[in-house]
Amino acid sequence: MKIAVDAMGGDFAPSAIVDGSVQAAREGIPVVLVGDRVKVEEELSRHSVRGLPVTLRHASEVVGMAESPSAAVRKKKDSSIRVCFDMVKTKEAGAVVSAGNSGAAMACGMLILKKLKGVDRPAIAVSVPTLKGPVVILDVGGNVDCKPIHLLQFAIMGSVYARYVFKEERPRVGLLSNGEEEEKGTELTRAAHDLIKKTSINYIGYIEGKNVYGGDVDVVTTDGFTGNVVLKLTEGLVDAVMKMLKKEIKENFSSRMGYLLSRGAFRNLKKKMDYAEYGGAPLLGIDGVCVISHGSSSARAIKNAILMAAEYVKEGVNIHLTEELEKNRDLEKIAARESV
Repeated sequence: MKIAVDAMGGDFAPSAIVDGSVQAAREGIPVVLVGDRVKVEEELSRHSVRGLPVTLRHASEVVGMAESPSAAVRKKKDSSIRVCFDMVKTKEAGAVVSAGNSGAAMACGMLILKKLKGVDRPAIAVSVPTLKGPVVILDVGGNVDCKPIHLLQFAIMGSVYARYVFKEERPRVGLLSNGEEEEKGTELTRAAHDLIKKTSINYIGYIEGKNVYGGDVDVVTTDGFTGNVVLKLTEGLVDAVMKMLKKEIKENFSSRMGYLLSRGAFRNLKKKMDYAEYGGAPLLGIDGVCVISHGSSSARAIKNAILMAAEYVKEGVNIHLTEELEKNRDLEKIAARESV
């Protein structure tokens, strides 16, 4: 169960990528670092890797963060991210982890690994902290324009993912809307709501934005446009709150004294709010495993992304996704007819 890691993807590649991969290897996860051999070996030389399950695969090209994803994937066949996906395709690796061009990762997933049976559109699923544990939000950017059938599949895939990766026996699934009443929402959410409530998953209905971080649900389903806004708003809010807090502490003596007494609590809060705790976002619905990490991922984030990918493979999540989608095939047929 080797994890192919895109050593050249991300703002701090290859340094942070290699550091995180070595940390994961020390926890027993076999890792294949894919990238420029000279640069990766230089970073590896800073570590004691004797006896660790770390290997290297050379790739002569890199897909830049600003490059067109589909064009780069087709033209740069020896790019680090493309080679990672080729390794999964040929069963040389069990999963891909990349902090590089997320569009390229999606394009590789679609073009190289293809979609799982029963999936119209793969979705990016992000895990964020709440008052009661992590919540999975999908889609967060892969699909801006959605149909009811897509939200139906997102709900099913999110439920399966939360069950097997976060060990929620019966995950509570909510559909993001502007109110909890059934008459609220858009034409899309109302149509999706009518479908999802007939599934075999534990669907609790509409939830509002204010409920996302209260821990009232384990999975939040939405379209990629709304989900991406929620994600970016969350990242911006966390950053702003931490900066405002630091400013208040520096400008006020009594606040500084209070901080000294409660800095342990502040450290714990910062850790809970840090995306690095979850490492990355799996691309659900492809015939393989891919975890997309934040472009500015630290070594800890990369390590956790690798551990997440390994858990995904170990639990056979894609097998369970296919089974659950098959259980609801009749609903998908109804949704497909209504969208024509």
